[in-house]
Amino acid sequence: MKLLAKLKRILTHALVMPWQVRRAFSKSVCESIATAIAASEKGNRAEIRFVVEGALDWPHLWRNIDARTRAVNLFSDLRIWDTEHNTGILVYVLFAEQQLEIVADRGISARVPQQEWETICASMTKAFQSGRFSEGSIDGLKRIAALLHQHFPQHSAHNPEELSNQVVIL
Repeated sequence: MKLLAKLKRILTHALVMPWQVRRAFSKSVCESIATAIAASEKGNRAEIRFVVEGALDWPHLWRNIDARTRAVNLFSDLRIWDTEHNTGILVYVLFAEQQLEIVADRGISARVPQQEWETICASMTKAFQSGRFSEGSIDGLKRIAALLHQHFPQHSAHNPEELSNQVVIL
């Protein structure tokens, strides 16, 4: 990455204020997302985490960490991989760059092509760019649920809550 582009990216992240993230992902929006996650996990064996990061810190920016790499790192740090059937999913929003990434555990990746996740991310990004954070998130979670119901239907009444449904804001 050229120095000018790197400096522009650093400035973009530096200008994102926590209140902007909290306004877009207010308490009521986060509660709606948590409710949608709980609903989307019914009828399938997957576990979903939703993480919003306002901006990357200086070391991540200097090392040119992109949204995908950060999402994969958070997938590990938050132990989303640690589900009984390897069916954890991370929905990651990098607010400063309006980037979305969906990272699926190996149990899901073996059946659902990456293109499916990219299509959902593109739809959510479009909604976010027009300020529709709640609607974009909930629509994205519904689309994720449809894929999960298709590929990972629940076979028994036993479906433990392995990961929290609460939105994480970094």
